Amino acid sequence: MKKFFFSFYSALTMALTWSIAIYAQEKKPNIIIIYVDDLGYGDLGITGAKGVKTPNLDRMATEGLILTDGHCGASTCTPSRYSLLTGNYAFRNKAAILPGDAPALITPETPTIASMLKRSGYNTAVIGKWHLGLGTGNINWNGYINMGPKEIGFDYSFLIPATGDRVPTVYAENQRVVNLNPKDPIQVSYGQKIGNRPTGIENPELLKMKADLQHSNTIVNGVSRIGFMSGGESALWKDEDFSLIFTQKAKAYINSNKNNPFFLYFAFQDIHVPRVPHPDFVGKSSMGPRGDAIAQMDYYTGELLKTLDSLGIAENTLVIFSSDNGPVLDDGYDDKAVEMLGNHKPAGPYRGGKYSAFEAGTRVPTITYWPSKIKPGVSNALFTQVDLYHSLAKLTNSKLNSNEALDSFDALPLLLGKSKKGRKYIIEEAFTLAIRNRNWKYIHPVSMATPEWLNDKNVEAGLSKNVQLYDLKTDPSERNNIATIYPKKVKKMQALLEKIKADYTRKN
Repeated sequence: MKKFFFSFYSALTMALTWSIAIYAQEKKPNIIIIYVDDLGYGDLGITGAKGVKTPNLDRMATEGLILTDGHCGASTCTPSRYSLLTGNYAFRNKAAILPGDAPALITPETPTIASMLKRSGYNTAVIGKWHLGLGTGNINWNGYINMGPKEIGFDYSFLIPATGDRVPTVYAENQRVVNLNPKDPIQVSYGQKIGNRPTGIENPELLKMKADLQHSNTIVNGVSRIGFMSGGESALWKDEDFSLIFTQKAKAYINSNKNNPFFLYFAFQDIHVPRVPHPDFVGKSSMGPRGDAIAQMDYYTGELLKTLDSLGIAENTLVIFSSDNGPVLDDGYDDKAVEMLGNHKPAGPYRGGKYSAFEAGTRVPTITYWPSKIKPGVSNALFTQVDLYHSLAKLTNSKLNSNEALDSFDALPLLLGKSKKGRKYIIEEAFTLAIRNRNWKYIHPVSMATPEWLNDKNVEAGLSKNVQLYDLKTDPSERNNIATIYPKKVKKMQALLEKIKADYTRKN
């Protein structure tokens, strides 16, 4: 009898052990996308930064995979965020930088990474900067906002509605303004002044930093913004606390979902203007507020990684780090970003930056990190964030429907360091369309002149009435336009661009 029970117990133990092993193998990985704002290719220590240290991201890059030819979808924020979340080029929906009271750009009929992963059993969250519009018309800031992250697949959201330089200057959690006093309702206007709050034009003596005319409307926390706002006094944010509060919310979310597969889209406000780092980070760089904001962003990225380690889930979590567009120094506020730059090159060896069709507009720091799966390395393969959608579907064995991620290709082997093969071509969106075909870069001509406000920001937009063609292998800084030398290559690139614009079907 004892022998029988011993045999039974042994068999049961082996069966349970086998079941646990199978479960561990089949358990879906957690996924975190860390999305920084306005971070240039050269803004990390590992990519050549001067005047600021980024130890956490340098470690993440050396222990993971850094992609030296990784690109966001566009050279401005809203279009890049749209293409990342939908797997569709932003030009197909005429996505552009949105005001703070714009209606939702992505609505339920458009699938997103979040809705795809939710369909596959994931809990999903977005924390940080949104800037993809909210509501369906006149936004009700004083009740439930009827169109937002929840309607496109996110189970949880904690947001700043647009950006730090736009009203309303409040947080929204699960599409309700946080800490709002119903007796002090919020009103927002982008047309004319409302309420009694001072403005940057009327009361410059109240400002922490001077601003250009566009950013000189309602003052909140000593910073003048784009647009006007009244009410909501108890709900107003403090810029210095952005990264701290976002990280606290992210840690709480990760803790509450540590036993289940989760997807977290964590979008920093840093290093977008207005750059008002927490006092703990003031003076951490030699470059003033912009450099200090980079140091702040690096620290809180490290805090997220520490959270994964402390919970014992780092080895089952894929972390993807990147930026929504290239760098900009003077973007509306006098924070000495130009004067204190020193020897630092925010775009590294590349030309242009935010708003630009040149390479620095979309070539941004790109790191994938997964301790148990990704071996340390460097990849020079061509990659675009538009492909994250299809790649994450492959990772999670999620079947794509015929109507989703229509411009997205499977780049999972590249992201995991198992392949050196990248895209044959990518689209780079600015005020025009550019296309990369391996080392060749074609920028489509436009009749418009560079907007005056871009000239004021000292940004090279890359716009020309003439065709532009560059060979990035020999000319990475795009200084030598060789379109007239290679007319056949120009014609081939033009034809490829037109084919992509016309072809809007599910990719294999």
